[in-house]
Amino acid sequence: MKKLFTAQSTVGEIVAIFPKASDLFKAYKIDFCCGGNRSLSDVVTEKQLDIETILNKLQSMYEKSLEKVEKNWLEVSYKELIDHIIQTHHQFLLEELPQLTPYVTKVARVHGPTQPHLIQVHQLFHELKIELEQHLMKEEKDVFPLIIQFETSPTKENEQIMKQAIEELTAEHERAGDIIKRIREVTNDFTLPVDACGTYRLVYNRLEALENDLFTHIHLENNILFPRILHGK
Repeated sequence: MKKLFTAQSTVGEIVAIFPKASDLFKAYKIDFCCGGNRSLSDVVTEKQLDIETILNKLQSMYEKSLEKVEKNWLEVSYKELIDHIIQTHHQFLLEELPQLTPYVTKVARVHGPTQPHLIQVHQLFHELKIELEQHLMKEEKDVFPLIIQFETSPTKENEQIMKQAIEELTAEHERAGDIIKRIREVTNDFTLPVDACGTYRLVYNRLEALENDLFTHIHLENNILFPRILHGK
């Protein structure tokens, strides 16, 4: 794959193209906000870091983010689909929610007084975070093991337990979906003001990425896993 980032790329450009790069920059204490107009080469030289190491890590992270799983999820076992949901979508949320939290808070604190909708974004995001963290725990500790058990032992008793559990999860999906849709409305489809700073841009970009992943996540459960269980496919 062609190298997307070079030593001459500015820190701000890199995060704009690939928002998750902010995590790597944060680990190396590279300022991508106020210092976003500096080239990666200048910043890395100043901090006495190895430019090739940083570029290779950026490229690797970016290529991994593009990986697609081409598989017919209607034909695999419940366990294989559940493992994919946990390893891909649950893992994404477990990493992204705590990492994004301080940025959402910072933008609300700095810009909220003049742009009140950012205070609302902050409130909605934390509501979503709590909802999803509890939901993931419930799925992994309680419901998913029951589903796997049901696959190997599809008794009437297990079927009734599954139906009730699926109703509860579906309702939770709807609540989470409503919150992220509300965030999109409040941000006017994640439209940034012309003078938005790097952190402001980062928050909007990553919130939109979270929305995309969440919708795929919910689709796999609501439209594939749950119907297969309910209809015995």
